[in-house]
Amino acid sequence: MAETTFLSTLGMRIRELRKQRNLSQNELALQCNFEKASLSRIECGKTNVTILTLKKISEALQADMSEFFENGVENKQSSEDRVQRI
Repeated sequence: MAETTFLSTLGMRIRELRKQRNLSQNELALQCNFEKASLSRIECGKTNVTILTLKKISEALQADMSEFFENGVENKQSSEDRVQRI
């Protein structure tokens, strides 16, 4: 999966989880101690998110970080293909 596609899909998943919890971008950004513009860039896939940023978002959403990688974000290749690439 291309990096830009991965970041975009990750951002869409974060947006989906945020909306499921009936939070606005501003509300989630405040809980994470981010600016709304930063969260917007994350949700649009315009920024490479650090693991610590994902941790803050997961805590604010009361979600396991693994939920960010469900529904299409994970790499669809078989484990055999991944081992061959390594």
